[in-house]
Amino acid sequence: MVADCGATCAKYILCVFNFLFFVIGASVLCVGVWLIADKESFIKVTKLENTLLDDSSKFVIEEFTEPDVVLQTAYILVALGAFIFIVAFLGYCGAIQESRVLLTAYALFLIIIFVLQVTAISLAAAYQNQADQHTRSVLKKSIRDYYANSNNRNAVTVGWDLVMSQMQCCGVDNSSDFKDARLFFTQNQQENNNHVIPAACCILEPGQPVNVLRPADDRCEKFPSTTNSYKDRGCLNRFTMLVRENLNIVIGVVVGLAALQLLGIIFAFCVCKAVGVDQDFHYKY
Repeated sequence: MVADCGATCAKYILCVFNFLFFVIGASVLCVGVWLIADKESFIKVTKLENTLLDDSSKFVIEEFTEPDVVLQTAYILVALGAFIFIVAFLGYCGAIQESRVLLTAYALFLIIIFVLQVTAISLAAAYQNQADQHTRSVLKKSIRDYYANSNNRNAVTVGWDLVMSQMQCCGVDNSSDFKDARLFFTQNQQENNNHVIPAACCILEPGQPVNVLRPADDRCEKFPSTTNSYKDRGCLNRFTMLVRENLNIVIGVVVGLAALQLLGIIFAFCVCKAVGVDQDFHYKY
């Protein structure tokens, strides 16, 4: 039993915070497993409760309850939930049981995450041009290989439509990114609609619910221009501009997360040390 006051406080702080993350991780993991095992029941439940939501929430629910989107989202939730669950489990059980093995494993996980974050930020800063090119390449590939039209939506399509309609932008660099979107053009040709850009790239009708991607100009999807669409405004540049405008908030969030991780590492080793001292005391006496 830890007798040191500081170590005792560290122990219970670790217990509280990791219990919260343990519950969050378990919940995310359960939802992911539910979606994989029986996505039909999940769709029925969410659509039943959809009537009680506002327009913005309805849009998210409706879009993300498409069968293809549900399955793709499920695997992401399982992976994320399992990771959070394992790390929080090590921290909570290690603190409550005063297990040096579990606490050390927990601290090592946090150290690895922290080092990866610092490395990623450092590399992005040192190789900013290469990082920018790689990011553009990955985003363009997602449009080229996975973006579909409005009648064949998947997780990538839903995500891009949300980003473009809310940020008022089009593609990674501009609307030309959709010239290489294989699914988008193949499906449009099959439906004989001749759309060259998605509706999310257009200036939308004002006053419409968030789930209605209705261009103010009916010709926009076939004949986009600078007056009826955002065809020349790339989303990556738009995002970069928003980050620069809110740089203080971004820095605050990053520093806050890093501080929490460092505190978790310090508290874990503090409890480990106290447990070791306590065990040595009992062995001697």
